[in-house]
Amino acid sequence: MTSIEGWQATLEAEGRLAPEAARTIVSLHGDRGARAIEAVSEERVKEYLDFTVVVGHSEEHVVENGRCTCKDSEYNLDREDPTQRCWHVLAVEIARRIGRVDHHDMWYSDVREFL
Repeated sequence: MTSIEGWQATLEAEGRLAPEAARTIVSLHGDRGARAIEAVSEERVKEYLDFTVVVGHSEEHVVENGRCTCKDSEYNLDREDPTQRCWHVLAVEIARRIGRVDHHDMWYSDVREFL
């Protein structure tokens, strides 16, 4: 398994973050992959009625349709290249495939006012 499609298929088939898939994610995405795995393991992928949010150490970033509001996505990555994803997008992709998204039955836009 050496491709993006490979680790995604493995996660979907196994329903968990198997060691081989984790190694492939880190191999393909480096530090971004490692940070994504950490965020998923710490249950920092939150799904609201309007957005999916990844909680970072200092900020929260909205991920929608494979796009992220972070500076890394905005300035450093080629949006057309599927190997170039920020760790927030990777975390959402991993969490969804293994059922580790923290669902909230409320609107993030309402919650955001209190943060």
